[in-house]
Amino acid sequence: MKFCGRVALFFTAMLFALAQPTAAMQEAPLPRSSHVPGGVARIVVAPVTGERKAPPQAWLGDQRVLVIEEGGQWLAIVGLALDTAPGPQELRVHHLGDTRRLPFTVDTKQYPEQRITLKDTGKVQPSDTDLARIALEIAEIKKLKTHWRDTDDTDTRFALPAKGRLSGRFGVRRFFNGEARSPHAGFDIAAPHGSAVTATARGVVLNVGDYFFNGKTVFVDHGNGLISMYCHLDRIDVAVGDTVNKSQRLGLVGMTGRATGPHLHWSVILNSAMVDPALFVPASAMAR
Repeated sequence: MKFCGRVALFFTAMLFALAQPTAAMQEAPLPRSSHVPGGVARIVVAPVTGERKAPPQAWLGDQRVLVIEEGGQWLAIVGLALDTAPGPQELRVHHLGDTRRLPFTVDTKQYPEQRITLKDTGKVQPSDTDLARIALEIAEIKKLKTHWRDTDDTDTRFALPAKGRLSGRFGVRRFFNGEARSPHAGFDIAAPHGSAVTATARGVVLNVGDYFFNGKTVFVDHGNGLISMYCHLDRIDVAVGDTVNKSQRLGLVGMTGRATGPHLHWSVILNSAMVDPALFVPASAMAR
């Protein structure tokens, strides 16, 4: 009887252990690798060896690239812009006095189409005055996208920045009132007007503004070329230079700028490229 009892306890313990998520399941590497335009390439650069743990430096073209330590390896986390040409690409790496080039390949991807009707036709065919404003804003945002701040605590495991329905996927080719416009370079979360918008990870507020298309917007710098952007806000609750923690409130959901209803447009910028935010969030969080 004692033997049977021990066997029963053993199998109970085994079943309990099997039911628990493993560390690998709980901490799946993020962002996920997706070698397509709008995706992220995870490229092993060098092993982490000895006591010298200075990370390698890497560039895609002229743009510096995030490098992190993971599993005893230095990994380059490379953002691939939506207009990246499929085919061979090259990463330039400098480490311990040596410079070398690492080739990788970008695959093709076809994104779906979306057709949107706007009552405010001025957001589809802006006036000359608005076009001048838009040009200045595009130049400002382009400069923000290239921002670099060295830090050793960049968090690439993001939390969703709002609670709501995932309503607009990244990369969709959009048509407003029948006219082709830029692909959707972010992720939309439909949420009630006035609900909280929170930081996806710790960082520093890089910029805030009220833009023609994006409306009231917050940029958060997570370091090493990783930036998140939150658009169409009704209200902004932070200022440039503020340090924010993961899930700290940045503002409130609204529909400022070009929007058909209250929602958050959330973008992720990596080495100046707009990439799919879903790659930085656990897949279970996106399956809803």
